[in-house]
Amino acid sequence: MADFVVHTQTMARTCSIAGTLEVVGERWALLVVREVSLGVRRFAGIQAATGAPPAVLSARLRDLVAAGVLETRAYQEPGARSRLEYRLTDVGRSLQPVLTALKDWGDAHLCDERGVPVVTRHVDCGAAVHAELVCARGHVVGPRDLRAEVRIP
Repeated sequence: MADFVVHTQTMARTCSIAGTLEVVGERWALLVVREVSLGVRRFAGIQAATGAPPAVLSARLRDLVAAGVLETRAYQEPGARSRLEYRLTDVGRSLQPVLTALKDWGDAHLCDERGVPVVTRHVDCGAAVHAELVCARGHVVGPRDLRAEVRIP
């Protein structure tokens, strides 16, 4: 009687979350996007606000530009050499709901007695802004109201 060896392969699930994490799943990447979305556009300001080591920040900025999340524009201070500043592209701006959802989660689960450190407000009316799940028909849904349909290519 012959012995049969069964080889199994584990395949990682393909999903958009994994692809997104390839672009912005590293801590410094999302903090860079946060700062640029707040109007901090220059290397020194981004470095000061995030605390990222300069070499790491340079790499993340290059990666985010290559991914189309940020774009660069040249600027020059009087008497200094030309440098680059960073701005969000439409792709980068579309990460705002992700940042807001992460902020909401941190506000709900990580804040101490001092409360939330930053409140994001709607420019027109001044109300606080929060992330919500809304279905294509406009219903607000909670985490228990979801069902995933895995599509195998």
